[in-house]
Amino acid sequence: MEPNMHIFKDGPELAEKLAGDVAAHLKAAIEERGAASMAVSGGSTPKLFFQTLSKHQLEWPRVSITLVDERFVPPDNDRSNHKLVAENLLQNEAKTAYFVPLYQSAASPDDAATLATARTADICDPFDIVILGMGTDGHTASFFPGGDNLEEALDLDEPRTVLTMAAENAGEERLTFNLAALHDARFLVLHIEGAAKKETLEKAQSDLDEDEMPIRSVLNRADSTVNIYWAP
Repeated sequence: MEPNMHIFKDGPELAEKLAGDVAAHLKAAIEERGAASMAVSGGSTPKLFFQTLSKHQLEWPRVSITLVDERFVPPDNDRSNHKLVAENLLQNEAKTAYFVPLYQSAASPDDAATLATARTADICDPFDIVILGMGTDGHTASFFPGGDNLEEALDLDEPRTVLTMAAENAGEERLTFNLAALHDARFLVLHIEGAAKKETLEKAQSDLDEDEMPIRSVLNRADSTVNIYWAP
């Protein structure tokens, strides 16, 4: 299935359009089923999008939000995706949304992954919206090239919804939803910015293995159209 490519002149224009599209999908889900669920990416790229989306008027108490992946660090750590979401998305109109963190206070990342799987079970079957990012190495979520659990994370029959991931370029050990939990979202987005990531995306659309360029697993195996939002 060919992706839909949306190109914008700059980050603010992208953030405005993506926030409007996401808000429309959330509203439609609430009208249809009485609730909506969304998994978002971390890092620096979505910050402006989060701030813009937070100002949309929706029935936010009916919206459940989680992360596609997280570092195994507490939420007050500056590298925490939880902190990024709390400070930029769970504000303004969106402060009443229900947030389900992946990081759990546990003895190990494996224990945290087990707890996160249980806590997110009611909101990811399937997600209404999944918003992925991508690194210049071709990773998405925490599907890192050379990751110790990469094969399991990309296995559509993997029963564990949230897995751990350790990789040379990942920094802290990670918690990540597996591909099976993400690939069938009703509205699936890849949000990338900058020329370097556009080059990575072009490489990913050539004949590389998924374990070398894990974003290919999403592009190749998504059940719904991948909507790519890109700005220079």
